[in-house]
Amino acid sequence: MRIDLRSDTVTRPSAGMLDAMIAAHVGDDVYKEDPTVNALEEKIADLFGMDQALYFPTGSMTNQAAIKMHTQPGEQLIADKYAHVFNYEGGGVSFNSGVSCKLVDGHRGMITAEQVKENINPPDFYHSPLTSLVCLENTTNKGGGACYDFGEILEIKKVCDDHNLGLHLDGARLWNALLTTDESPKDYGRVFDTISICLSKGLGAPMGSVLVGKKKYMDKAMRVRKVLGGGMRQVGFMAAAGIYAIDNHWQKMHDDHTRAKELAAALAGHAKVKAVEPVETNILIFSLNDDVKETDFMAKLKANDIHISSMGQGKLRIVTHYDYTAAMHDKFLEFLS
Repeated sequence: MRIDLRSDTVTRPSAGMLDAMIAAHVGDDVYKEDPTVNALEEKIADLFGMDQALYFPTGSMTNQAAIKMHTQPGEQLIADKYAHVFNYEGGGVSFNSGVSCKLVDGHRGMITAEQVKENINPPDFYHSPLTSLVCLENTTNKGGGACYDFGEILEIKKVCDDHNLGLHLDGARLWNALLTTDESPKDYGRVFDTISICLSKGLGAPMGSVLVGKKKYMDKAMRVRKVLGGGMRQVGFMAAAGIYAIDNHWQKMHDDHTRAKELAAALAGHAKVKAVEPVETNILIFSLNDDVKETDFMAKLKANDIHISSMGQGKLRIVTHYDYTAAMHDKFLEFLS
């Protein structure tokens, strides 16, 4: 029994999702004639109370498109030092948009309104880049699936409004955050200018992310997607997987969160584990004792067909997902006992 907890991107379509994909009605999405893609975009725009939505092949592309739409070359965005847009998108911020990042030393990938305010460059000081955008991430990847306090997000929004800054959310795992907190998708739609929403992580679709936002930004989205090479044709087969995932997989993420917390409890009592970071959703980050070699620990896991990720700097990561079954969970807990 192979247990793959490297990421929640390793899932495969469920039987019901495959049926939905096969039955999808499709057309040419570049001409906006794919009825299933159009239905997905309308569904998510309505869910978040936003003006428009556009389907993209990847979450990195939705983030990069949003940054392109919000900024001009030579400007600067503010983000946490752990931000996905800085660490895991191949330098796309500078390559695609000619923009630099002012990185903030936040807490578990989350920054405060006061930190945002402190890091805005004076707009009349032409020696420094013009600050034009704030990027948040919820949940945070490198922060171990941590969820923002929504009150802090509201405070950050106020700072952005006071200083005429755009506000973008990398919501790759926003579905997880919404199950853990009391907020609704429309709460987020009221605050952010643009939101990147991933379908291929916790929801388990084979591919795809949706960029949703206000009309003043989304009117640019089709052109930017084209420039980035994101135009797709009969992609309704994939969009059907996204619709099915929202309707059938979203609420099942509660199981992922519960299992991650149970694994955290088991690791906290393990003789080889030094520390386990707090677990709120489906990501678990831990570190080994100083006298334990990471290579030996990982080799023993692999010998039992258990696969997790190394994040470097002594941190290991586990990500639960809907393909991680109860039987797999029992096996892993037994291994850790």
